[in-house]
Amino acid sequence: MLTSAEKAVLFLLSLDEEVARPIVSELADSELRRLRAVASTMRDVPAGALEATWKEFLDRSRSAVAVPRGGLAYLRRLSVGALGEARASEVFEDGVLSPFARLESAAPDAVVALLAQEPPQLAAAVLASLGPASAAAVLTAMPPERQVLVLEHVSRMTELPAKVLEDVANALVSELPLSDASALVSVDGVSRAAAMLNAAGPGAAAILRDFEGSDAELAREVRQAMFTFDDLRRVDARSMRELLREVPTERLVIALKGAAPEVARAVFAGLSARAAELLRDDLELLGKVRRADQDAARREVIDAALKLESEGRVDLGREAG
Repeated sequence: MLTSAEKAVLFLLSLDEEVARPIVSELADSELRRLRAVASTMRDVPAGALEATWKEFLDRSRSAVAVPRGGLAYLRRLSVGALGEARASEVFEDGVLSPFARLESAAPDAVVALLAQEPPQLAAAVLASLGPASAAAVLTAMPPERQVLVLEHVSRMTELPAKVLEDVANALVSELPLSDASALVSVDGVSRAAAMLNAAGPGAAAILRDFEGSDAELAREVRQAMFTFDDLRRVDARSMRELLREVPTERLVIALKGAAPEVARAVFAGLSARAAELLRDDLELLGKVRRADQDAARREVIDAALKLESEGRVDLGREAG
């Protein structure tokens, strides 16, 4: 669920510039700083979030909105038009983004050294704010026991205070602005942890094994998030044949109902012509499937794929980076 500040940013970015400008002009500096803190760390939002935000606003005001133009740069441009360059610069051009840009480009060992004496919660907040590739480089440079602690905290995250991110950046730059410590940004910790491990390459397997020893259930969620049903489209025909031997036909039919065409093609590529024909017939005869039943069937397919991958029997076509 989005925080109020995130809804405000998403809403502002969805408005036509002429409509948004007078709204921005009514905001106090502290309010703009809060929106800035959130906008600078928002990378994506849950599916349907924009529609829900629109509906919430329309239920109150019945005003029209436009397609979002996106990004912190657009919010800054609105502020320049509403407040003038000088005031907008005071709010926006004060170093909030550059510390994280430096963390992204810094040597992983340097970032690890910076975080060595900090609690794993803080290290997790830093890694969750970086791109997966940069976060993976830092994670894999940490000692194994530290890797598990940090990954566990990332996986448990749902939101984190924006001020924490600036506090860490303050270790790299000498001047940072005061920030609204109450601003929060949403974090899908399991997805972030999965993205880090997907970007970590061969080193991910060892980290996951240690993680499973610390918290098997949470590690299982992360492992599953590293590979989804839609990712089956990347599985080659040989690996798909091996996988389909482990999946009962009736469960495969339920899982494939309404699947993306690319996924269906990958599955059919792993079947003989006769088996593919029978599967198509079963799909046509299958009526409406409950979402819970379909999710369970797809989970079974993914569990089988991950098990076979861990045994070295299939290649799931994961992309590094």
